[in-house]
Amino acid sequence: MGKAPNNDGRKSDGTFAQGNSLGGNRKGSRHRTTLAVEALLEGEHEALTRKAIELALKGDGPALRLCLDRIAPPRKDAPIAFPLRPIKSASDAVEAGSEVLAAVAYGSITPDEAGRVMALLSAHKTMVTASELEARIEALEAKR
Repeated sequence: MGKAPNNDGRKSDGTFAQGNSLGGNRKGSRHRTTLAVEALLEGEHEALTRKAIELALKGDGPALRLCLDRIAPPRKDAPIAFPLRPIKSASDAVEAGSEVLAAVAYGSITPDEAGRVMALLSAHKTMVTASELEARIEALEAKR
């Protein structure tokens, strides 16, 4: 006799099936640690904020950093400017990559900035290549 089907509410890949009532938390439910911390802090938000401000005004470094980070959060991304020729072909993208590497070597941009620019160049090169291939296919089909 065959084995009975698994009835634990999971799909064949092991994840819970949509609408499964046999496991997992309800949508929107919160972790018990979060609930406990919120219960401890209930009604104290204003006093804690005032104390952090007082400590910051007295010169407490971490409190000052906390307050300033809330007023003016650190920028996660900033624009960079350096010369870059238009990219109309895959070979233009290769030349642009060389220019980006030269900019890093000269100290005009950081290696992290260069990495992000190179990722953009790579994505753009892929689009340019696809566009070139599409034009070549259309030209071949038009000759038929």
